[in-house]
Amino acid sequence: MKILYHIGGYFIMLQKVFGKFTKWNVLRNLILREIDVLIIGSLGIVSFISFFVGGVVSIQTALNLENPLLPKNLIGFTTRQSVILEFAPTFISVIMAGKVGSFITSSLGTMKVTEQIDALEVMGINTYNYLIFPKIIALLFYPFVITVSMFLGIIGGYVASIYGGFCTSADFIEGIQIDFTPFHVSYAFIKTFLFAFILASVPSYHGYFLKGGALEVGKASTTSFVWTSVVIIITNYVVTQLLLT
Repeated sequence: MKILYHIGGYFIMLQKVFGKFTKWNVLRNLILREIDVLIIGSLGIVSFISFFVGGVVSIQTALNLENPLLPKNLIGFTTRQSVILEFAPTFISVIMAGKVGSFITSSLGTMKVTEQIDALEVMGINTYNYLIFPKIIALLFYPFVITVSMFLGIIGGYVASIYGGFCTSADFIEGIQIDFTPFHVSYAFIKTFLFAFILASVPSYHGYFLKGGALEVGKASTTSFVWTSVVIIITNYVVTQLLLT
């Protein structure tokens, strides 16, 4: 029953987010600030993780190609498939649930605890639209982050394969090109847009409806990360089942 209560509250929140809109001049500045914090501020950690995980994927693939009859271009092929289909859109989104999601929950939770949200409501502002809508719009640029992740993941695999002596540059590039299916990229970005909406809305719900004091802000951030990750993984399963089977 508690889960149903939260699901109902979540959809009521979304309805109010797209209700009475804040003035565009104000909303524009809020959106630009959220893009800077949520998108630009995440590029560093995403780039670092993507490069080295791409390298790890290629090394592990190479170490498992014990049969000399297997072509070395499988290293590039496996790296491309792993990075584009799952690592970049899904694994990075779970990491972002910890970074971006916890930030959204803690910032809204702090505003709730210090009664800043109540003060905005007294002024006649639709706080749902004012506080949550800019985050949803900012995370529409999240596919750019995933594009960077895909690129650096494959580059990391290339560098690890070449400098580790596992295959030649020509073999790796041939593996990237072999049996390429453009729909796999479309599939990855469909998931990315859904994950972006989840990353913006689920943590916002946990932060906006926080009850208690400063101690509960930390607990809400942890709960937010757990539920955001769960929803991302379930969504990933459903979308994969619908689009790839």
